[in-house]
Amino acid sequence: MNPSMSFGILIGFLGGVALFWVIHKIKTGGFHNLAEQILHKAEIEIKEREFEGKQKLGKLNDKNQQKLQLEKERLIEREDKLEARSQLVEKRVSEINKKQQQLDVFRKQTEKEQEEVASLQEKVISELEKISEMTADEAKKVLLASLEDELAQTTAKMTHRMKSELEQNVTKEAASILATAINRMALPCVSETAITTLSLPNADMKGRIIGREGRNIRALEEATGVNIVIDDTPNAVVISGFDPVRKHIAKAALSELIQDGRIHPTRIEEAVIKATAAVEKEIVELGRSAGAEVGVLNLAPELITLLGKLHFRYSYGQNGLQHSIEVGLIMGSIAAELQLDIALAKRMGLLHDIGKSLSNEVEGSHAIVGYEMAMKYGESEDVATGIGCHHDEMAPTTIEASLVSAADAISGGRPGARNEDVEKYLRRIRKLEEISCQYEGVEKAYAMQAGREIRVIVAADKLNDAQTMNLARKLAYKIEDELTYPGKIKVTVIREKRAVEYAT
Repeated sequence: MNPSMSFGILIGFLGGVALFWVIHKIKTGGFHNLAEQILHKAEIEIKEREFEGKQKLGKLNDKNQQKLQLEKERLIEREDKLEARSQLVEKRVSEINKKQQQLDVFRKQTEKEQEEVASLQEKVISELEKISEMTADEAKKVLLASLEDELAQTTAKMTHRMKSELEQNVTKEAASILATAINRMALPCVSETAITTLSLPNADMKGRIIGREGRNIRALEEATGVNIVIDDTPNAVVISGFDPVRKHIAKAALSELIQDGRIHPTRIEEAVIKATAAVEKEIVELGRSAGAEVGVLNLAPELITLLGKLHFRYSYGQNGLQHSIEVGLIMGSIAAELQLDIALAKRMGLLHDIGKSLSNEVEGSHAIVGYEMAMKYGESEDVATGIGCHHDEMAPTTIEASLVSAADAISGGRPGARNEDVEKYLRRIRKLEEISCQYEGVEKAYAMQAGREIRVIVAADKLNDAQTMNLARKLAYKIEDELTYPGKIKVTVIREKRAVEYAT
């Protein structure tokens, strides 16, 4: 027999046996038991899931019970607080009722006392009428007559005092006018020590300079510290101020504004900044030119600036820079004749008045201030001593230093060149500004109207309106105590708040 046929017979036999076994199981109920086992397992699984569901439901009920308990406790606490507040309100109402009762009692007592006072007043008036043998109306007439007499006497005294002061002021003003006239004739000194007149292209320009409600002219005065006078003079505006540098800056800024045609506060600030830079550059050039003219080289930049500022200052009617140049040249001539150090002598003479450039910014005489500035900016001890001793406030240490005062007197010794009242006036103006700057919150202070007005600009974020008014009053009292001046000084304190935003 073929082996493959034998294997096939074996496989067929085994398949028949298996089919017989399955038929036997069906007949005997074996699959029924298997179904029961599957049902039993399903019931167990259902019970387990039911148990787990009951456990979860129990936990959820516990949480809800806890929340309900907390809410209950909070409600009880709120009820306690409300009850306490209710008791407090009842207590306060009770106190108010008691105070109202006390107030009613006090009002009744006051009314009774007022009635007693009125009755007593009538009795006193009656007694006074009996004693004075006059009625109340007659007494009023007598009192008014007495007050009228006293007022008439006071008015007469004030009139006499004001008349005397006016006569004194007129005398001083006349003397000042004569001195100014002599000064103008004796020296090449221009009238720009006090005022400057600027020509206008047309009459409409005055209105544009003033601006709406005066905002343009006010902004220009605040930025430069001078007084802009617009009067009936045709096609002209007057710039007034005691500080010539400020006045020069104001003139340059206003000239540019007139030429440009656009005049408003923002443009004014830009023009003033530009004019200030130009004047500073001019000051440096003037200082360098003066040094070159005298032959003094290698000056510190700070000393050149101080020297250039003298061009805008007049000492007793004499131009400060021209006077310094003259003194330097005179010192060189004297030193050459005496066979002394010519370079040292010229340097002393040229720099001897540099302290006047800072005389209103620092304390001390201009000679001592000049000595300190020379030492600060690298000049030798001999040069600094020559500057400091030219008014006999220091002892000279060299022969050249002792000659500075002589050269200074020679340059300033022209007839009619000196006017003491002008220098006193300038000192008073500077003192007025110094007093104003002593208070906290003050940014700038400018003396105007020939010292008859002080205009103070304060920081809006440091002082409010009430403090600004109080500052004006304090400043007026301070000026009365520390300064001697003719007439009255108007104190104007300006507080300006600006808000600036940019639209992009």
